[in-house]
Amino acid sequence: FQGRWYVIAIAGNSINKRRQGPVKMYSSTYRLLDNTTFSVTSLLVRNGLCDRLTRTFVQSSTPGQFTLGNINRYKGIQNYTVRVVSSSYDEFAILFFKKVFKNREYFKMTLYGRSKMVPDDLKGYFVLFVKSLGLTDNNILFFVPTGNC
Repeated sequence: FQGRWYVIAIAGNSINKRRQGPVKMYSSTYRLLDNTTFSVTSLLVRNGLCDRLTRTFVQSSTPGQFTLGNINRYKGIQNYTVRVVSSSYDEFAILFFKKVFKNREYFKMTLYGRSKMVPDDLKGYFVLFVKSLGLTDNNILFFVPTGNC
């Protein structure tokens, strides 16, 4: 699972497409530090500049599930869970993220691609999958490919 992934789309219960304009694509690089910990560095475009965000995900007692390392650093976050839902490892991955922030539960799904473009049928699969979780088109954002970061 290691390496660079481009964020093709996200969907979640706190996402409202109507309130957001076009969103620029960003990438996340997963690097295995040991057998149980990933360092994840995301490169995002903010105010026209590249911004780097690094997090650590530590394997939990549940196989295939990770938690946010050093969670006390993130004010208000009580729990943060990550799970790989589906992946071909060389083309795409769908990840599930759930956090409890100030006693409210939020979740999102992320469609990653090894390149900035994925086949339309994969995008369609992602849309059908997240709608099966009760989300609507308004809860789904597809990212605009950019040459930055």
